Amino acid sequence: MGLLGWIGGHWFELLQTASIAVGFYVTVHSIRADTDVRKIQNLFTLTAAHRDIWSNLYDHPELERILSETVDLAAAPASVTEELFVHLLILHLRTSFKARQAGMEFDGDAVAADIREFLSLPIPRDMWEKSKYFQDREFVDFVETSLADKS
Repeated sequence: MGLLGWIGGHWFELLQTASIAVGFYVTVHSIRADTDVRKIQNLFTLTAAHRDIWSNLYDHPELERILSETVDLAAAPASVTEELFVHLLILHLRTSFKARQAGMEFDGDAVAADIREFLSLPIPRDMWEKSKYFQDREFVDFVETSLADKS
């Protein structure tokens, strides 16, 4: 009868403790669910930005030279429009890199392969060499490591 007597005398405190525990559980669950939703929203936002930048190639055919492997920059330097496009992509890449550092999940190997493929082209490579001095060290190291990786 001791336990039942104690419960009878402290039922209100037990109810309060149970309510707090349930409230804590609901709060933790809500925060986790909200975090997952934000991650998905961030991925959609990043994808939309990526699509918007790359759709410029379709809207502006004069930018197709950026993807050419045979550009002679000595004979025909990059235009201002080409430079702007590549710089926007570098800024987008940096944003993606920072998002990944902050916990956004996406395939780092695929990003490195994209960097290798794109920045090995003459115009993007030239723009990277000019702009990397304005980037933070971690990002530059990531890009340079990606470019050096031959896998």
